[in-house]
Amino acid sequence: MAESGPVSDTLWDEFHALVNMTSRELRDWLSTDAAGEETEEVPDRAGKRTGRRVLGILGKRRTDLTEDDARIMKQVCDTVRSQRDASRDPRAGGDSWRHGLMSMGHDPLKPA
Repeated sequence: MAESGPVSDTLWDEFHALVNMTSRELRDWLSTDAAGEETEEVPDRAGKRTGRRVLGILGKRRTDLTEDDARIMKQVCDTVRSQRDASRDPRAGGDSWRHGLMSMGHDPLKPA
């Protein structure tokens, strides 16, 4: 496929390799992560902004992606790569590290 639009083949492939949670898994995680003892976020506002943006990107066709979507995709790829090198044990970062990555759609404990 020729590289057209704001998202290159390389970025498309890398994003979909690193974002290893399904839309449903990510939506459920964002809702769970945002829920508190006394309050719960409205579903479309639950979780961190980047996670909601990733969820939106996962729901789009490639041809519908914008420059801003491409920027978020690159940011997520850069963050996941910087926090998760291939040799790192998926349990090495602890719960807060894992939860931060999961809020962007990457579960380090999920098999490749």
